Amino acid sequence: MQNETKFAIEVDKLERTFGNFVAVDKINFKVRKGEIFGFLGPNGAGKSTTIRMLCGLLAPTSGYCSVAGFAIPKYAEKVKANIGYMSQKFSLYEDLTVEENIDFFAGIYKLDKTKRTERKEWVLEMAGLKEHRKALTKELAVGWKQRLALGCAILHEPPVIFLDEPTSGVDPISRRRFWDLIYEMTAKGKTVFVTTHYLDEAEYCDRLALIYRGKIIALGTPAELKKEYLADVAAKDGTTKTADKQALPTLEDVFINLIERYELREKPIEEVEG
Repeated sequence: MQNETKFAIEVDKLERTFGNFVAVDKINFKVRKGEIFGFLGPNGAGKSTTIRMLCGLLAPTSGYCSVAGFAIPKYAEKVKANIGYMSQKFSLYEDLTVEENIDFFAGIYKLDKTKRTERKEWVLEMAGLKEHRKALTKELAVGWKQRLALGCAILHEPPVIFLDEPTSGVDPISRRRFWDLIYEMTAKGKTVFVTTHYLDEAEYCDRLALIYRGKIIALGTPAELKKEYLADVAAKDGTTKTADKQALPTLEDVFINLIERYELREKPIEEVEG
């Protein structure tokens, strides 16, 4: 049932179609245990569809994927028990208090009384909400909601955590603190799969995958992707050196270049030449 491997997530020729529309087009990648894996792409690229399949919420049309050693869709319920998922909307109940939200999610994860008390105190400490446990969630600042949502998502201490644009709309200081929490989790062996539209945050990831029009068009460490970009610029210039302003490319430079190259490859020959 469970496949023992060094990989927390394995994806092979994974595809999802909706009628004639191909949302995810035979993608391949693996995520190592304890890794921070960034999953990037513009709106409509296939990020959310991929995450829904990996979380066992949507059956693939074809291909293979496994999470925490469990194949999907056969063991989708096992997958759900072994992951934490924090959506962009935080998945909190605004009309419940901080403590009531924690109790609700602890019940979903079927934590026993002792474990529930222990984990509740951990969440309150981690989120900085010990003095606000009776406050209504809707009254919290966004940074507090963010940390509370993370705590509720990982109450059951899952080995794999999915974070879907977790810092969207959060101030820079709260974003930095949130990434400190991510580092703490991976230091304890947790695997984090994160989507973000902040390219400076992508620098914090161990590896990145860029999905575009349902296809993975780049995969590697931030340094590897930048090196490939510099090589491409040098090849276009016909030189071995790049201009000073190109010596330290941003990931935005890299991704724009990758998308432009992909678009050029996908055009018919006559259109490219004409």
